[in-house]
Amino acid sequence: MKIDILSIFPEMFSGPLDTSIIKRAQENGIVHIAIHNIRDYSKNKHKKVDDYPYGGGAGMVMKPEPIFDALESIGYNEKTEIILLTPQGEQFTQSIAEELAQKEHLIFICGHYEGIDYRVYEYFNPREISIGDYVLTGGELPAMVITDAVVRLLPGSIGKEESHKNDSFQNGLLEHPHYTRPKEYRGMQVPPVLLSGNHGEIEKWRLEKSIEITKKKRPDLYKKYQEKININTKE
Repeated sequence: MKIDILSIFPEMFSGPLDTSIIKRAQENGIVHIAIHNIRDYSKNKHKKVDDYPYGGGAGMVMKPEPIFDALESIGYNEKTEIILLTPQGEQFTQSIAEELAQKEHLIFICGHYEGIDYRVYEYFNPREISIGDYVLTGGELPAMVITDAVVRLLPGSIGKEESHKNDSFQNGLLEHPHYTRPKEYRGMQVPPVLLSGNHGEIEKWRLEKSIEITKKKRPDLYKKYQEKININTKE
């Protein structure tokens, strides 16, 4: 996979994308990530990328020319998914991460100020994605979040391919509890079933705990899970 990120603050990405799983995925050739400074495509001598909005109003708007030039310089085709990070977008979920992980090329546009000139929307028709119902100073953090969620799903990115299959949201439920050594700590014991070696009973316990935790912490997800189970039962 190839991921290109357009930002006016490219220095923000050094660190989050240069460590852990994402770093190894890049080193192993699983993903290529490039950060592009939108200011490099400004024809203004001061590298300005924003201007006052037509019609008046508070704040500034990102100009279209640098974004157009950046996208055309990077290159894109029908297999490219251009994504604009914006509070107005669809809310990011695990299912969207799985969908994006099937793409060959992702381009993220990190918006700022009051937004970007609407002609970028009209011409490129980017997919608009939000990571939550709140406003951030820019699209950089959402770009990092989505990149992390997507890259870890790419084959070979994590040590064991089955590691992410039991993640929260992967099957519509929150993840079950985990335990490791020692078996007893401050009077608290590891559940005996996990020490039994009976894999069938262990999987049964894990599913029961996932359902229990989801019902308690995320009743909205639990309701969707129940509906899905009922549909599958009827079929």
